[in-house]
Amino acid sequence: MIYPLPSPAFMLELHYQVKKAILALIDFFYPFFQKIMPLQTFRYAVCGGSNTVLSILVYFISYNYIFDKEIVYMYIMTISPHIAAYIAAFMITFPIGFYLSLFVVFPESVLKRRVQLFRYLVVVLLCNLFNYSFLKLFVEVFHWYPTPSFVLTTALVVLFSYFSQRHFSFKAA
Repeated sequence: MIYPLPSPAFMLELHYQVKKAILALIDFFYPFFQKIMPLQTFRYAVCGGSNTVLSILVYFISYNYIFDKEIVYMYIMTISPHIAAYIAAFMITFPIGFYLSLFVVFPESVLKRRVQLFRYLVVVLLCNLFNYSFLKLFVEVFHWYPTPSFVLTTALVVLFSYFSQRHFSFKAA
């Protein structure tokens, strides 16, 4: 049986309900942190932190269970399991991160959405380059375990990501 696609009105209403629920949940905890950070920074920390935890979880599951710590053979290349797991984590968390940044963290941005998406992609690609380089360094040169290497790599890139997204991708004025 073929099911019809949801109507645009339904999708728009779903978007508003999801956004409203996310903001209500995040903002419920903000009073505990309002003395140490502004609301936008708190929202970024929660959204980015949640997406990062999801990324680490997807990475761990992909590396250990989906790719089973084995080299992934493609038609024209082979990919090491830690990089394949990284790609899997990226494919899931990129759209989630953009949605959260656009509608939850930086809704006041005056840039057009396609500009925001392009700039977000540029920053994320730079972060990916840093992530890739650090993972290669930590796992293949330093011979550290992949999952802790991924966690350390993530921590190193977070600050760059925050300031880049705030002042470049979702610039307010």
